[in-house]
Amino acid sequence: MGYSDLRIMFLHALPNSLAPVLVSIAFGIASAILVESGLSFLGIGVPPTTVTWGSLLAAARSATGAWWLAVFPGLAIFVVVTLFNVLGEALRDAIDPRLQAQ
Repeated sequence: MGYSDLRIMFLHALPNSLAPVLVSIAFGIASAILVESGLSFLGIGVPPTTVTWGSLLAAARSATGAWWLAVFPGLAIFVVVTLFNVLGEALRDAIDPRLQAQ
């Protein structure tokens, strides 16, 4: 039809590729949080003096009577990872041009 390459890229290629990229970023952040907390729970990675959610969960293993030491960091990990996953899905639904045409 004679459209320039720049117009094709911005009107067709970019809108169709933006949604999968944003979803991948959101899931990647959630995955990075899980990997970091898992490795710090095992004592691998960050220095032992650095406080992370995984190190808090590891410290809670020795204090079995203090249930809150395990519940709140675990709940924080769960909430943050779930929010990033929901955010990724919401961005996909909001930006996906195939869903906007309906």
